[in-house]
Amino acid sequence: MSDNAIQSLKTLCSTCSLRELCLPVGLQPDEFEQLDMVIRQSRRLRKGEYLFRAGDAFTALYAVRAGFFKTNVASQDGRDQVTGFYMSGELLGMDGISNNVHSCNAVSLEDSEICELPFARLEEIGQEIPSLQRHFLRLMSSEIVRDQSIMLLLGNMKAEERLAAFLMNLSQRLHSRGFASNDFILRMSREEIGSYLGLKLETVSRTLSKFQQSGLLTVDHKHIRLLKPLELARMVTGSHEPLAE
Repeated sequence: MSDNAIQSLKTLCSTCSLRELCLPVGLQPDEFEQLDMVIRQSRRLRKGEYLFRAGDAFTALYAVRAGFFKTNVASQDGRDQVTGFYMSGELLGMDGISNNVHSCNAVSLEDSEICELPFARLEEIGQEIPSLQRHFLRLMSSEIVRDQSIMLLLGNMKAEERLAAFLMNLSQRLHSRGFASNDFILRMSREEIGSYLGLKLETVSRTLSKFQQSGLLTVDHKHIRLLKPLELARMVTGSHEPLAE
């Protein structure tokens, strides 16, 4: 592979969700070429389209190159329970690794683009490039830790604390990927947020209004501006005074 080709690949990755997988490892030219052969052509999905469904065979992991996804499962009463939200730079599909079958649905919340990483080939190239395997495992581990952290936070929280934790988690993830962390558009509906947090739709809407009245943020449909992120963070840790009713 020529120097120009390597630079082109690095330039492409620098604007891609896969940059966390590829760029920090310090791959050699031939290793970049190996990795390029593993990653399949990016695929586009329209809003509402399924990337995979519960029960589908697990064959690959998916890096969100652009867009936003939710995962959900069918609850016992037949309703969809949202289990996670995924943005550019994050991995989807890890639920299928243990049993080779996906346990949830993955649905695009807006027009999105993913890169497919066939898992069998990833295992093979990981044996050939140990540094890539270690970095890839760290990336998967960080996704697991993130999910565990948010669920632990939500365990015994009141509605205000749950929503504050959700907004701060979203803000931190946006910041780590180079996006505006205090001024963003919610890609999910209030109903989907409520499903994820274990809150009713009315509670989510009422709590957002309360945050706005208290000067913590502004809400304009799905446009959120965090005016006092430190206050929201203190609410999550329990060091914030309760908001007035």
